[in-house]
Order: sequence, then structure tokens, then C-alpha cells
Amino acid sequence: MSKFLIVGLGNIGDEYAETRHNIGFKIADQLASSSAVKFSTERYADVAELKHKGKQLILIKPSTYMNLSGKAVNYWLQSEKIEIENMMVLVDELALPFGKIRIGPKGSDGGHNGLKSIQETLNTNNYPRLRFGIANEFNKGGQVDYVLGKWNEEELKTLHERIKIASDSIKAFSFIGLQRCMNEFNNK
Repeated sequence: MSKFLIVGLGNIGDEYAETRHNIGFKIADQLASSSAVKFSTERYADVAELKHKGKQLILIKPSTYMNLSGKAVNYWLQSEKIEIENMMVLVDELALPFGKIRIGPKGSDGGHNGLKSIQETLNTNNYPRLRFGIANEFNKGGQVDYVLGKWNEEELKTLHERIKIASDSIKAFSFIGLQRCMNEFNNK
């Protein structure tokens, strides 16, 4: 059975739970709940396991905080013996409009500390990722407050629907592969 590591990036703690920066955790939570599986606290991460069309998806939400995400990713890739091309990292993206999903095979860290940590730890930026648009509607110097801020009322109206589409795209990634997944979901 093919195994996949799905990495939802975020920060642990109630104060971060509903922030834009934690969209990776939200997508992982949606994946778990749609398959009626629960997360348990394991080494470096909360972990859930689900099966989809003969594929095994290991979902992790690193408990290392964003800046050390690479430590959790490396541990779980090795302990589950998963190839890097069978990993997908779920991350917030300032450069995309709210709710827009962009799936790709590689890319720079774009100043994102979670991606930076993963890239430094794995010594590559060649791994699939799902970037979830959070827009960039903040004044100069306001990026940290914006990213760590809570969703506004307008965003909350469609947030769940957008998270569900992201969740569906991850299942598709495991079943139809990265290229077809990109073709199907990058314009939704």
C-alpha cells in the first residue's frame, strides 16, 4: 500500500487555533474528520492515519512550532519510510487571493518560516505543497499581525467550503498523482 505524509503547518496553542497562519492545521483537521479519524499526540506532532482508495495517508500537525517544522517532517518521513515525492505540505500563502489553492511540485520558501525550516532540514525545496491563499491585506509593517490574526467575517463565509476543496485535493493527490491533481484543482 502506498504511503503519503500530509503535513499541515501551524502553531500549537489555543491562541493560534483560528489564525490565518494555521490553515495547514485546519485542512489536516478537515481531512481527518471527513474520514472519521482522530489525531493523537506522538513524537514532534499530532498524528492521524486514514486510508483512501488503497492509499495510506499519515497526517501530521507538527508540535514543534512553525520555525522548527522541518524536525517533525524529517522524523515522520524517516520513521514511516515515505519518499519525499509522496509528501505534501499544507501552508498559508500571502501571494494568493483568499481561498485560492495552488498545488505545485516545488518552490521557494517565500519567506515562510515553516517552509524555510523544512527546506533547511531536508536540504531541498523539491517537495509537493499546497498553498492556501490568505491574501495580503495589511499595511506596511503589519504582516505578522495579519498572518497571526483571526479570519474576518467575510472570509469566514466561505472558509469551510475552501478548506473542503483543499482536503479533497489531497485525497486526489494520493490517488491520481501530483500532475493530474494540479490540473484539476489549481483553478478551483
